[in-house]
Amino acid sequence: MSQQLSFADSIRALRDRRFLTILLFGFCSGFPYVLTGSVLTLWLQETGFSRSTIGFIGAVGTVYAINWMWAPFVDRIKLPILFRLFGQRRSWILFCQMAIALLLFAISLGDPRENLFYVTLIAIAIATFGATLDIAVDAYRITIFSRDEMDAKMPYAAAMATSGWWAGYGFIGGALALALGGERIGLDWPVVYRYLILLYVFIFALVIASPEPVIEDADLIPESEGAEKTISVWIAKYFVGPFKEFFDRCGFKLALAVLLFLVVFKLGESMLGRMSLVFYVEVGFTTDQIGFYSKFFGGLVVAVFSILAAMVNTRFGVIKGLFIAGVAMAASNLLFALLAIVGPNTDLFIFTLIIDNFFVAFSTVAFVSFVSYFTSRTYTGTQYALMVSISNLGRTTLAAGSGALVDFLNGDWAFFFVLTSLMVIPGLCLLVWVGKLMKSYGPERASQPTS
Repeated sequence: MSQQLSFADSIRALRDRRFLTILLFGFCSGFPYVLTGSVLTLWLQETGFSRSTIGFIGAVGTVYAINWMWAPFVDRIKLPILFRLFGQRRSWILFCQMAIALLLFAISLGDPRENLFYVTLIAIAIATFGATLDIAVDAYRITIFSRDEMDAKMPYAAAMATSGWWAGYGFIGGALALALGGERIGLDWPVVYRYLILLYVFIFALVIASPEPVIEDADLIPESEGAEKTISVWIAKYFVGPFKEFFDRCGFKLALAVLLFLVVFKLGESMLGRMSLVFYVEVGFTTDQIGFYSKFFGGLVVAVFSILAAMVNTRFGVIKGLFIAGVAMAASNLLFALLAIVGPNTDLFIFTLIIDNFFVAFSTVAFVSFVSYFTSRTYTGTQYALMVSISNLGRTTLAAGSGALVDFLNGDWAFFFVLTSLMVIPGLCLLVWVGKLMKSYGPERASQPTS
C-alpha cells in the first residue's frame, strides 16, 4: 500500500513544522464533538432524560455522515474577504470556528426541560459547522504535503491529526469542559458552554498564524474550453466528478469494498462510545472521575500512542495495522464488560482505558492513513468527506440505537459490550477482501488520481 520505511527514516520525517499545524487543526476538529457529545449527554442525563432519548438526540452527529453533500462547496467556493486574507482552507476553518463560537452562546440560553427542540436544533447547527470544519481540516492535512512526500509523512500526519483530535475531544477540551461542570467546580452546563467560547479566541489567533497549503498544478481541475458555466455543468464537474473519478481510479469492486468496509469497521467502537458516559455514571463513577480518567488520561494515552502507531504503520503497512487493531479493539471491549460486572473499580477503569485507548490510537492512525491513501488530490475535500461520511454513518447514525439496545437488554451492560466486540467481524472480513483486490488492481491504480 505504501513504501515501507525504517524506523530511523520515520523519526526523521517528524522534523517538519507543518505537523504542528496539523496538530492544532486536529484539536479544532475534535472539540465540537465535546459540545454535542459529552457535555450535551451529561446535561440531558442530569435533567432526567432516558438512555433512549439521549442516544437518539446524539444522532445530531448524523450530519457528519452527510457532509459530503456540501463538501464541493468547501472545496471550490471562495468566501468573501476571508479568502483574500487567509486562502481557501484557512478561510473555511475560521468561518466555521466563528459560527460555532456564536452557537455556543445560543445553546447556553436554552433549557432542555422547557424546550428540548431548541437545544436539539442548536446542537444540530453546531454539529453541521463541525462537520463542515472537518472537510476543510482534512483537505488541509492532505494538500499541505506534496505528492512525493505522501508515503513518508501521511501516517505521521494522521498521527498528529489523531493526537490533536483527542486533545480537543479528550485530555484538553473534553477534560476542561467536564471539569467545569463536575462536582468540584460545579458550574451549570449552560455556563460551561459560555466559558468554552473563550477557548475559541485563542484558537482564532493560532489559525491565523498557520500557513496555507500551496495548490500544485497537477491537482487543479482542468477547465473545459467553451463550456457554459451553468448549474448542470457545475454539478457534473464538482459533485458527480469526484465520485466518478474514485470509481474509475479504483475499479468498481475495490471501490465498493472500501466503502462497505468504512461503514462497518468502527461500528462496535461507536456503539460503545455513544453510551460510555452513561455507563460510567450508572456503574458509579463521578463526573470528576469521568472527566479526569476518561477524557484527560484516556485522551493523553491516545495522543502519546498515536506516534507509535504511525511508526508501526509506516514500517508494516496500513492493511496489516488495521486488521490487528480491529481484533485488539474487539478484545478490549470485553474489559468494559468486566468493568460492568466488577463495578466502579478505579484500578480496573484505568487499565481498561489504557488498553482501549492504545488500540483506538492504533486503529485511528491506520484508518486515517487508509482513507487519505484512497483520496484524490484533485477532489481532496469532497472525496475524503465522502469516505469519512460513510464511516460516520456507522459511527453516528447506526450507533444512535445504542441506548435503545441497552434498554432492550434491561441495562445488561456486560452483554452489551460483548455484542460490540462481535460487531468487528464483518469489518475484518471486508478488510481481507480489500487487501486481495488491491493486489489485483495494483498500488499505482489505487493511489494515483486519473484526472
